[in-house]
Amino acid sequence: MTKDYDLVIIGGGMVGATLACSLGNSDFNVALIEELRPGAFSPVQPHDLRVSALSIASCTILKTIGAWKGVLTRRLCPFRRMRVWEARGETEFRSEEINEAALGYIVENRIVQLALLDRLSDFPNIDLFCPQKTGGIDYARERSSVRLEQGPVLSTRLLIAADGGQSKIRQAAGMGVSSRDYEQHALVLTVETAYGQQDITWQRFTPTGPQAFLPLSGPHASLVWYNTPEEIGRLRALSDAALLEALVKAFPGCLGEITRLIARGSFPLRRQHALAYAKPGIALVGDAAHMIHPLAGQGVNIGLLDAAALAQVLIAADNRRQDIGSIKVLREYERMRRTENLVMMTAMDAFYRVFGNTHGALKLARNFGLGLAEHLPLARKIVMRHAMGLEGNLPRLARGEAIIG
Repeated sequence: MTKDYDLVIIGGGMVGATLACSLGNSDFNVALIEELRPGAFSPVQPHDLRVSALSIASCTILKTIGAWKGVLTRRLCPFRRMRVWEARGETEFRSEEINEAALGYIVENRIVQLALLDRLSDFPNIDLFCPQKTGGIDYARERSSVRLEQGPVLSTRLLIAADGGQSKIRQAAGMGVSSRDYEQHALVLTVETAYGQQDITWQRFTPTGPQAFLPLSGPHASLVWYNTPEEIGRLRALSDAALLEALVKAFPGCLGEITRLIARGSFPLRRQHALAYAKPGIALVGDAAHMIHPLAGQGVNIGLLDAAALAQVLIAADNRRQDIGSIKVLREYERMRRTENLVMMTAMDAFYRVFGNTHGALKLARNFGLGLAEHLPLARKIVMRHAMGLEGNLPRLARGEAIIG
């Protein structure tokens, strides 16, 4: 059995599901394939290990497509302050400086995905295949097919790869990447602290790597500890008591007392960028197109901007009665996003190199720069607006503008 679609999106995580919702109620017949069905949410369950710092632009996209209310009815944590420091240099950004209620929101990835999948059920033009694995992908310039392990063969004019850094779609289409590993791993911890609800996220730079704090709802937090692969492996293998002792010794006093270690995990850091975001009949979004250093938490945010931009290009092309699988149309999306993403990736690389270097002159420059930022209001506002996704070539959905109707 074969079913025909205008678009087939492989990967129903945050980025793929956002793209599908962005095309809801359009003239397109869309299929979304996701291997794993996220577990139902309960407000009494512990916080998930995987969380994201959503920018204001990302929140605007979710609001515009009608998914944000699904986040609000579950749980999230706004952060209104962001502190960065090293040795004697430091700065703290505050949302009130730019008349915003928050700099962003810390949300569990599963909650965002659940809110998006809930919203998908409102759209008659979207078919969700979940949980469902792909049995094979046949890419062709004119029309591709996706074989499901259990179910029909899906035929489509346009394949969308939203299936992560090791994208099967990208590989099937023979689309190359440039990549390199960073010399660090990250240990991620969910903890409970003696402090109540916090509204600040902070990052401290040390000679062995950054330490970061992300507030969660109530007296909970997500900690990120960057270090060498060997040290992260050693830390992850410690008992809860020994790991708590290591945190007390290594993390700053502003962390407060950790009363409980809830979960832990680790991952390597890798930079990867697709050589092209599109070929005839195929487009890449999110991690399938780019993997960025997580220092500033921009990975998911630029992925959601990809989804918003691609939806905007496809709707506009359809209104002009153009072939949405043509390279002319898809390169318009690539022009909107590839350079923007490369600038962000380059900035994070520079941040990693500068703050990861122990050379005395660079340390002095870093401390001077952080101290200077504390006393330059205009520069601080510009930095904050860029971090919040309020500057640059934003897709219409990120500006709160509808693209359908």
